[in-house]
Amino acid sequence: MRSSARRFALLVLLSTCGPLLAADFQAGVARVKITPPSPFWMSGYAARTHPSEGVEQELWAKALALQDAGEKPVVLVTTDLIGLPRAISDEVAQRVLGRFRVERSRLVLSASHTHCGPAVRRNLAVLYDFGEEDRRRVEAYGAALADQLVEVVGAALGSLAPARLSFGSGSVGFAANRREPTPEGVRIGVNPAGPVDHDVPVLKVAGEDGSLRAVLFGYACHNTTLGADFHRLGGDYAGYAQAELEEKHPGATALFMMLCGGDQNPSPRGTLDLARQHGHALAAEVDRLLAAPGRPVRPRIRAALEVASLDFAPHSRVTFEQEAASPDTFRQRRARLMLAAYDEGRPVRSTPYPVQAIRFGRELTLVALAGETVVDYALRVKRAFAGESLIVAGYCHDVMCYIPSRRVLREGGYEAVENTIYYGQPGPFAETVEDRVMAAVYEVAKRVGLR
Repeated sequence: MRSSARRFALLVLLSTCGPLLAADFQAGVARVKITPPSPFWMSGYAARTHPSEGVEQELWAKALALQDAGEKPVVLVTTDLIGLPRAISDEVAQRVLGRFRVERSRLVLSASHTHCGPAVRRNLAVLYDFGEEDRRRVEAYGAALADQLVEVVGAALGSLAPARLSFGSGSVGFAANRREPTPEGVRIGVNPAGPVDHDVPVLKVAGEDGSLRAVLFGYACHNTTLGADFHRLGGDYAGYAQAELEEKHPGATALFMMLCGGDQNPSPRGTLDLARQHGHALAAEVDRLLAAPGRPVRPRIRAALEVASLDFAPHSRVTFEQEAASPDTFRQRRARLMLAAYDEGRPVRSTPYPVQAIRFGRELTLVALAGETVVDYALRVKRAFAGESLIVAGYCHDVMCYIPSRRVLREGGYEAVENTIYYGQPGPFAETVEDRVMAAVYEVAKRVGLR
């Protein structure tokens, strides 16, 4: 009897310890501080008229490398930046391929879209009329940033160790649709009847002993609790959420991905206290999910990348000759860029648009979209693959402008039209934009086995 009891106790102990020993992946985590020297011009608001006045929070680039047995790694990089332009992302990807043999389809470069971050070269360039010294500093920051992103990828790959992954999804409610209909058209405000996505996806990375090593989480809401009157560098609500999680879990790294929040704003907004409040709400929900069992994520990791071409609506040289005479400074700058392109015989007719999918076993798929993607895309992808666990992110690889859905494009407003002025694009997209994006989504989904 005693022997049977001991065998039974041993089986119970092994069954209890088994999940802790089942390290299906190797994971590595690294970070690098990317806060520029202050004062430095900040990005996100055309209304700002002078550089930063100090640092509210340090800014970070963080990398999470994941590998299963016999497979090449994937690396997810998050940054506390307004966006990464294609010139920097492509340079980083090429260097990462050359040094670490990580293919482009297996590297995600994302931005939190904080409006309290630095100007990044060639992103939202129409916002600024830099003098020579400011231009030099922004160019130097961009060059150093590319170096730092390559190095943080290498550091994450160099720290690979056995790990277990699990996934959960929760919800917080401070995101509000900002496309407010008025008799004069759609304006930026609050639209309680507009579509939202309050999901909070959470990928937990634990060591063999069950200790938390990293957590990747996301939310679909503009990182704009703080307005143009705020002049200190920082991460806004996403920065506070990451910092709170890391304080509560010493030794762990919290990585935030901006989801499809192009037409979503925090509500309420406007003060530092509200940024902290929203960050706390998000961190608390992530922490609740970390304490829950979660759904185990298994190998293997599959990845695919497709670059679509998104056409702009037809335009002519005359369009920008007329715009050059506008009293609006930003329209004048956009017109000069477009006329220069005409003069060089390469008028801007389209933009490349990267779409990526990374699938972990059958348990989780990350769909990474470029640009300031409106929430309609996340909702449509989730409908198309109902029953699947998904993270549908925007602001990856390149933030070239807003990516409106067909509905948003037809309604007009900032996300459909006016944003292209500040991004230095020729104007609104053609009506094929949603079809082109979704065709690329279906293609990469098929390649990674998502049906």
